[in-house]
Parts: sequence; C-alpha cells; structure tokens
Amino acid sequence: MSATKTHLSSEVETRPEGVERAARLSTSLETRGREREANAARGEASLRVGGAELVLRPSFAALVAAEGELGPLFALVERAADGGLAIGEMVTLFWHCLVDRSGLTREALGEAIVAQGLARATPVLRILLGQILSGR
Repeated sequence: MSATKTHLSSEVETRPEGVERAARLSTSLETRGREREANAARGEASLRVGGAELVLRPSFAALVAAEGELGPLFALVERAADGGLAIGEMVTLFWHCLVDRSGLTREALGEAIVAQGLARATPVLRILLGQILSGR
C-alpha cells in the first residue's frame, strides 16, 4: 500500500488534477478489499474455491449478460426447481455474477465447482436464484 501511496503522492505533486484522481484511486483500493466479503444486503453470495473466497453479486448487468447467454432467467429458475439445471448453466450464472474474475477462467471456475462437489455450490445457487425471483 505504501508503494501505491507514494505513486499517488508523486502524481499529486506533478499535476493539479492529480489530487482528485489520487483520491478516487485511493478510495477504489480501499473499497476493493471490502468488496471481497459477500454483502447479504446486496444479495451477494460467496463461494470458496481453492482457498479463495469468490463474491458473486447478481447485479442488473450480470443478470442481463447471463440471460443473453442462457435464455430467460425465469426459465432457468424453473429448470433449477425441476432439477434440470445443467452444471454448465450454473457455472455460466456464477461467472457473470463474479465481482472479481482476475486470474480466473470460466473453465477453471467450472473445474473448481465440480472438484469441491455440487453440494457446496447449491447454497450459492439458491441465493442467486432467490435474488432473481425476489429482486433487491
């Protein structure tokens, strides 16, 4: 963090508009660490994959992207309720809802979910599907 602050400080000294940009970057870095914990008030869920805690946020943009790939979300919820949701569909929904994908591929996410077992992913899926139906 000190390297970041040093970089931000030198940017502030060299350009007047650097003060405003430094404040935004500093706030962004501070909030990024907090975003790694799921916030139930936002309808977020967390999934532990290989020692990392992945936060899934069913934002409007994420759900629109998932719907574009999977089809209507209400049909997805119905398939899940009937036990007909495919693993690939679940991984796709999780992928689009990930808050931070850095260093992760969709294939690696899928492999990790299968490796840990579907029983661990099911509560996360239930939270996301609940958010789709109830909204927040």
